[in-house]
Amino acid sequence: MSFVVALSSGLAAEIGLLPEYVRPDPFGGVVAADAEAGVKPSAHQVLDAARGGYVSCHVVVAIPREQAGAYALEVSGPLPVDLYREWFHRLRASQAYYPDALIPVRSPYRSRLPEPDNVIPNQTAQSFWLDIWTPPDAGAGERTITVSLTAGKEVRRATITVRVLGALTPAADVVTMDHNSYGTSWLSAQYPSLAARGGLRFHLSGEFFALIHSYHRLFYEHRGVFHQLGYGHGGKVGPEFAPRLAGTGKTKRIADWTLYDQHYGPLLDGSAMAGTRRGQAPIPFVYLPINPEWPASYVWWDEPGYEREFVNVVSQMERHFREKGWTRTKFEMFFNHKKRYKAFDWDGDETRFPDDFPYFREYARLLKLAVPADSPVQFVYRADVSWQMERQFRELASAINFWVCGGGMFGWNAGYAAELRRRGHIVWTYGGTPPVESSASSITLEVLRPWILGIDGFVRWQTVQSGPDPWFHFDGGGETMVYPGDRFGLDGPLASIRLKLERNALQDLALLDSFGTRRSPETLRAEAARRYNGTLPRDWRAPRPALAETDPLEWSNASIEEAIPRDARFEKLAPGAWQRVRDYALELAREVQP
Repeated sequence: MSFVVALSSGLAAEIGLLPEYVRPDPFGGVVAADAEAGVKPSAHQVLDAARGGYVSCHVVVAIPREQAGAYALEVSGPLPVDLYREWFHRLRASQAYYPDALIPVRSPYRSRLPEPDNVIPNQTAQSFWLDIWTPPDAGAGERTITVSLTAGKEVRRATITVRVLGALTPAADVVTMDHNSYGTSWLSAQYPSLAARGGLRFHLSGEFFALIHSYHRLFYEHRGVFHQLGYGHGGKVGPEFAPRLAGTGKTKRIADWTLYDQHYGPLLDGSAMAGTRRGQAPIPFVYLPINPEWPASYVWWDEPGYEREFVNVVSQMERHFREKGWTRTKFEMFFNHKKRYKAFDWDGDETRFPDDFPYFREYARLLKLAVPADSPVQFVYRADVSWQMERQFRELASAINFWVCGGGMFGWNAGYAAELRRRGHIVWTYGGTPPVESSASSITLEVLRPWILGIDGFVRWQTVQSGPDPWFHFDGGGETMVYPGDRFGLDGPLASIRLKLERNALQDLALLDSFGTRRSPETLRAEAARRYNGTLPRDWRAPRPALAETDPLEWSNASIEEAIPRDARFEKLAPGAWQRVRDYALELAREVQP
């Protein structure tokens, strides 16, 4: 689908508005993945909003090629707004342009077309993402946001009517969206200017920790969680992820908390989130540095010395966390190694061999020895499971209380969810991130799925690797939802359009779930599934395949893939699929009296 923003004739420049699920291209059209929506820009939009949430849209400035030149864009109105210039990424494979990275800009924004830094030949349109915030204490009623474009002597305007409803978006999410990453070595590569200013002292400097905190804060502001695993497959822990140890055997102890507290203190007491619209709060989850080689040396495994070292150090950690008041975060003991990496002789991650189960039971025993039963500090034991998922649910239920499950395989094991949650266990699934050339609603699939299945959350396994050149030779963004701000002089990450779409879906889902006292949860789920992609809740589970009745030791990646059914209703989502779910939530919200 292609269009020219032609709201009037004879003008050098025009302005139009598009809904959030229709992404523009730099030539006055819509990206191929969203063209099916059949939506054209308009000079006016009406957006309904519950209090305590965001409404968003694209603003498109179009200037004919023969009249290209300077322009200014200004946003005004009675509600807080955030304006971002959308960066058009050139995809390496197709050479198509897709907007995703969002560069914060001030209003009025002044530039020219073609945009000098995006360097797009024959660019005739520039798009912007507009976030409009409705504070929790906003009164119900209509507000008007005006977007003004000045180009030469011409001034054009578009308006957004925000109808603030009486309903309040819950602050807490019903689904945890987790954004995973590994270590911190990538920070120096993605922030060369910041690293150069810090020189050899950049790593572990105040600026370094501030940069880490900025990632946590950005994901938090978008109703998400940021996870950083601080150790490698061989057990080496980065100094910023663990307190410094000293001694051996019965003298093994924590000698210095300085770097750990500098890194985690503001995250665990919530001060790193001060000044956000969501308010100050501690991070809800964090990896512990515990692995087979830390805090106890694996050379002592199955000897009394291993137990002594483990219990000494973990007991100190519990006391330190308790004394600091860090009791609102779940501290995860998690093993990320596999025996094929040749560091340890058992699989901690995605365990394939039942002979490895005793290791999990032993670590559960050690953790119980180290942490008092009445401790207010929340230690949890997490396992990421796939091959032996079903057997682990049965045989390790007394050891593990936090399950992160391979998404496709969990489809035929979803029946265990209710029992696991009755035990008080946390259940997430994990998978990848849709690239930008997927339809706009694709990023919302794993927001809705956990809620439909009655589980707690979803992990996007890698979310900060944007690639060596995401700006001009982009690989699609399947391993990132944020971009380094270094190119634009910013010492922190940039949000993406996909992250904004995910955030808006999370707030819609929290709102929809809040009506569970007026509609049965089953009714809410059934109606959301129907509107989203014409399914029933049972369609979100996979039928049990014949493979599940065979020994997992005989499985292969190919046979697992073949056992997961293909359903076009989930593989090809309409760009506006989530908008239909939002409309349902808003229908119920309109019934709430201010």
